Amino acid sequence: MNNNVLGLHHITAIANLAQRNYDFYTKLLGQRMVKKTVNFDDPGTYHFYYGDEKGSAGTILTFFPWEGIGKGKVGGGMASEIAYSIPEGSLEFWKERFTLNNVVIGDAEERFGELYLPFLDPDGLNLSMVVPKTADNRLGWSTKEVNKDFATKGFHNSTLIVRDLDLTAKVLTDLLDYEEIGQEGNRYRFKNVNVDSANIIDILVDKDATRGINTAGTNHHIAFRVKNDEDQMALREKIMSSGLQITPQIDRDYFHSLYFREPGGVLFEIATENPGFDIDEPLAELGTSLKLPKQYESNREEIEKVLPVLK
Repeated sequence: MNNNVLGLHHITAIANLAQRNYDFYTKLLGQRMVKKTVNFDDPGTYHFYYGDEKGSAGTILTFFPWEGIGKGKVGGGMASEIAYSIPEGSLEFWKERFTLNNVVIGDAEERFGELYLPFLDPDGLNLSMVVPKTADNRLGWSTKEVNKDFATKGFHNSTLIVRDLDLTAKVLTDLLDYEEIGQEGNRYRFKNVNVDSANIIDILVDKDATRGINTAGTNHHIAFRVKNDEDQMALREKIMSSGLQITPQIDRDYFHSLYFREPGGVLFEIATENPGFDIDEPLAELGTSLKLPKQYESNREEIEKVLPVLK
């Protein structure tokens, strides 16, 4: 049954030092700071959004940089890796760039006929660069050091670690419009049928997976995309009817959100395309000033004193 899910919307992770996180993603990876705001539940902490020029769904990696939070640990019931799609012929560029900048990289490995270059961000978040075997026509954000021939195009896939395949797979296939397209050992690949990019989820089955520690260097949640509120609320009814608990709709200023945990423990979000990141600043100025949720605007002066100054 088609539930109008359009692949990934964004992925949210946790960092430690705000400046270090900002430097790595904007300067080394060459992504755009699409939005600089604060955590809705903790306004003394930033919420950074990185992506392409306009923060297109499927390109947005967001962070809560909690200063001094300490290193986390990936475990069962968590998303374990984020893979970025890059242009054909650019893998060597990234390998050389990472080496020159002392980024921890792993050995290139092939999965489902695609070559992955794994690396870690400064907090130890598991990332990879991959050249997809099917053409990705998205345009990445270009900088002086990372031009369009090398720029990340957005997400290719994310990997979930669960102890049992069946119930998590059933959520993907029955509710989120994914279909199983392959298996390699204990890795199972699922593809969203409605879009051509940011549409792959891998499930890594580890029956002995231990509980993780959800602090710096780990993923907080994965958000799936729907077009609008109507599609979102229809999907909410289907998720509730399946027996899963799900939140009411929450206004996140730039999209509307629902949250639920799939049976394997991974926190999922359903996020709308509307209203978008240019609702409170022009496209050309995205991410250049601190934007606060309206309930915190009256406390701007106090909040700005608490937040680390970005250079």
